[in-house]
Amino acid sequence: MTVPTASPEPLPSVALYGVPASQRPALVYLARLSGGSRRTMRGALDLIARELMDGNPGEPCDAETLNWGALRYTHTAAIRRRLIEREYAPATANKMLAALRGVLREAWKLGHMTAEDFHRAVELEPVRGTVEPRGRALNQVEVIALFKECESDDTASGVRDAAMIALLYGAGLRRSELVGLNVSDYDAPSGALRVRGKGRKARTVYVTHGSREALEAWLSHARIGIDASTKPLFVPIDKAGRLQPRRMTDQALYYALRRRAKAAGIKEFSPHDLRRTFIGDMLDAGADISAVQQLAGHSNISTTARYDRRGERAKKKAMSLLLVPYTSKQSRRH
Repeated sequence: MTVPTASPEPLPSVALYGVPASQRPALVYLARLSGGSRRTMRGALDLIARELMDGNPGEPCDAETLNWGALRYTHTAAIRRRLIEREYAPATANKMLAALRGVLREAWKLGHMTAEDFHRAVELEPVRGTVEPRGRALNQVEVIALFKECESDDTASGVRDAAMIALLYGAGLRRSELVGLNVSDYDAPSGALRVRGKGRKARTVYVTHGSREALEAWLSHARIGIDASTKPLFVPIDKAGRLQPRRMTDQALYYALRRRAKAAGIKEFSPHDLRRTFIGDMLDAGADISAVQQLAGHSNISTTARYDRRGERAKKKAMSLLLVPYTSKQSRRH
């Protein structure tokens, strides 16, 4: 028997239209995040605001205009329940709850709610459960085909795209990390690459073998004539083959990879799929999981473990040891 759950009490004084930006909890919270995280958390807060105002079509609200200080435990508990009902992946739901806690903390610090109301509202259990990582891992044939496709393109785009693929696959970078790189982040003598990750946490990875060759080919040939130092490492290239003195966007990177996949005759993939392949291939090669965790910039080793394919092969091998005594009638006839 399903026990019905009570709907949260209505939100009083919902809109903050007349409040300056410096007093709006969501804007204060988002301002301290990095670019990629800011977009993600803004989307999460907008969705939560819509969920809270569901059934009140006369008062459209988003993250910026919602009166977060009016939220109480009944509201936040209802949001957690709604995320579970809508079958969000646990990691996604918990990220959204983290955004909710963050904006409520700012509402408390700005004096929009009492300390008691704040602590009650954020006292939420994390959403439990695990899911398989989204996307797919590329096999070696596909990776080789991508590099061959880039090599066949003797324009600056071919050299640039080979370097981008080399860092996504050879260093496990997130796409926001890749487009956020500056020329000065790479130390050629040591091969060290300084990466600014999630939450503005910096880490160092090492570019080796083919990845190093691809990156240095881009630096030494395609970028001749462009002032280095603080300039973006990867830049857009127009149809005439001219390099544009500005940073690439996440979306431009995605489209570049999609074009290469199509030209190489392989199934479409995302930048994160190359990162997933890096983690899986590193673990397959015998790298220590804690070292891979640090290289990937995961805050929790359990996240890295989700990409470990070795356990699946062990399970498959174990299952092959069990002989089920069944043969079909057709097989027995033969």
